[in-house]
Amino acid sequence: MRWTQIFIPTLREAPAEAEVASHILLLRGGYIRQLASGIYSYLPLAQKVMMKIMNIVREELNLVGGQEFVLPGLHPAEVWQESGRWETMGSNMFRLKDRSNRDMCLGMTHEEIFTVIASNEFRSYRQLPQIWYQIQTKFRDEPRPKSGILRVRQFTMKDSYSFDIDFEGLEVNYRKHYDLYCRIYNRCGLKFKIVEANSGAMGDGQSHEFMVLTDAGEDEIVYCSCGYAANLEKATSKLDHLVDEDGPDTPHEVSTPNQKTIEDIVHFLGIPSSRQIKSLVYLSGKKTYLVLLRGDHQLNEAKLQSLIGGEPRAASLKEILEIMGAGAGSLGPIDVSNVQIISDQALQGRKNLTCGANKDNFHLSGVTPERDYQAEYFDLRKVQSGEPCPKCGSSLKVAKALEIGHIFKLGTKYSESLGAKVLNSQGEEVPIVMGSYGIGIERILAAAIEAGYDKDGIVWPLSIAPFQCVLSILSSKDHLLVEQADKVYKQLQALGIEVLLDDRDERAGVKFKDADLIGIPYRINFGSKKFAQGKVEWVERSTKKIVDVDLSDLVRKVQSINN
Repeated sequence: MRWTQIFIPTLREAPAEAEVASHILLLRGGYIRQLASGIYSYLPLAQKVMMKIMNIVREELNLVGGQEFVLPGLHPAEVWQESGRWETMGSNMFRLKDRSNRDMCLGMTHEEIFTVIASNEFRSYRQLPQIWYQIQTKFRDEPRPKSGILRVRQFTMKDSYSFDIDFEGLEVNYRKHYDLYCRIYNRCGLKFKIVEANSGAMGDGQSHEFMVLTDAGEDEIVYCSCGYAANLEKATSKLDHLVDEDGPDTPHEVSTPNQKTIEDIVHFLGIPSSRQIKSLVYLSGKKTYLVLLRGDHQLNEAKLQSLIGGEPRAASLKEILEIMGAGAGSLGPIDVSNVQIISDQALQGRKNLTCGANKDNFHLSGVTPERDYQAEYFDLRKVQSGEPCPKCGSSLKVAKALEIGHIFKLGTKYSESLGAKVLNSQGEEVPIVMGSYGIGIERILAAAIEAGYDKDGIVWPLSIAPFQCVLSILSSKDHLLVEQADKVYKQLQALGIEVLLDDRDERAGVKFKDADLIGIPYRINFGSKKFAQGKVEWVERSTKKIVDVDLSDLVRKVQSINN
């Protein structure tokens, strides 16, 4: 492709709203343009990168027997209602009505649709196992689109699904996807971590996320040198056992005027936060929950959501007053009714603690769980950096990360609800055992930039760069130089090399800046001085290293970059 023919609208400065590197550089490099909040147009350079990523994904899936489908993006509500996700997906789902007033939605994912096909077509275990996949546009009514293409309302995802007669078969297909994901990300030039993950509303079994460490990530992962790694939503740690002093036989009320926070009580009563009970009110559907944590711990809302099976919402100050009879700074679990009390397990077995009295400006001291109130105990807290690893006891690290893929063991969640059953070898009707496996195509693109850029622009991995090399003609008035560059350009094209010829009538500095900005891995400078010596300059984008190459060796050297 010639630069004078391709559409590359580069910018010297990015719009003010662009914050993370991938967003800034995709805008400046002429890769994307925003149509609306969380909705982007992909220009030719971006489409070339996306197609390369998708081809890598296709190749690897086809090698393990994957079969490609294209399913509708518009779905009738009935299939989502049958699976139970019409409600649990909440406001993230785009919903609409057709002209006959039937409820419809835009597909966020396709577990339901693939399961409906399986339900209608499979009859016997002899038709299994199967791996089906598609690369399809998805829709999510993201409440706070930001960070460019990292948090959007329309995106491209590879979603694949395995269908097996039993859980042993699922284990085989799950491992296939685990391994092929590693190959995909390695081929895309990414360094990644695999972490234990929370399945959320997608599944109800084991799952793993594939993460790239970057400050632009909106997830946090916990990891240890021993190999333990988990999403913060799933992570656990091995807390030191705290020994409490014996307290009174019953709690006693303490006046705490205007003392509303855990830290206020630390200073006012001299009671450390680890000996306080933090009480939080959450709503989900028609149910109300009083969530209890150690005063120095934070609630992990994803763990709470997994536990209660719905999307939790923190109660407003007005709701708290109506439910508990006191303000948010004076809450506790003693003598409450009409709420379900669930507690983090770090409070189990404790004694002589302090909590709110459900009476403004008062707290209770000497509170002992299980004696003074009853609760159900679960892992609800966020792991903190430096806490002991649950496997080896070493200090855990917490880092920001960007999710680029997620695999789930669905089990029979969808086959049971949607009637996808087959006859097994004994002639018994059994639900199909499923797995679901997703890759965000744009997220690979963005992650590659976040992991590879410098002050001058993008540094693409060769495997997914829009072009492998760019030939820069530094003097458009030197006709012999232009002819030679054009000759090399045509030779490389004939050999299948993805080459961009910068034939613009621009200064050399402009061409260098643009080539660095869009991130082509290799730049070959055709300048009159070097050309007179039978040479060109070879510039490696990632290192900025410049070497002279004889014209007679140039084509061979370009060919060698793929080896």
